[in-house]
Amino acid sequence: QVQLVESGGGLVQAGGSLRLSCAASGRTFRNYAMGWFRQAPGKEREFLATINWSRSFTFYSDSVKGRFTISRDNAKNTVHLQMNSLKPEDTAVYYCAASSVGVLTTQNVNYWGQGTQVTVSS
Repeated sequence: QVQLVESGGGLVQAGGSLRLSCAASGRTFRNYAMGWFRQAPGKEREFLATINWSRSFTFYSDSVKGRFTISRDNAKNTVHLQMNSLKPEDTAVYYCAASSVGVLTTQNVNYWGQGTQVTVSS
C-alpha cells in the first residue's frame, strides 16, 4: 500500500506560479513511477505529467508542456509539479498518482492522492 498526500494548491492570478508537492509513504517509493493528473468540474480526469523512478524519463501532455515541470526526490519520498505561466483554464483539482509499472499511464495507476485545489483567477 502507498499513501499519497498532495499539498501546495491555492489561489493564484493568471501568469503566476505554484509548486505542488506529493508526499508518499508506505512501500518503497523508488519502485514507483509517479505522475500528476487534474480534474476540472464537469470534465474527465486529465493526465499531465509523469516521471520514472530514476528520473531518466519524463513526459508531459501538450496542454502543460513548457509550462509545468515534474520532479522527484527519492530520498525524501516526494514528487513535485512546478507550474508556471498559469492560466484560468488550469483551474482544477490536481492529483498525484503512483504506478508500479516502469512508465505511468492513465490505465496503470495503482494509487491516487486525495487531490489539492488549484484556482487561477483572470
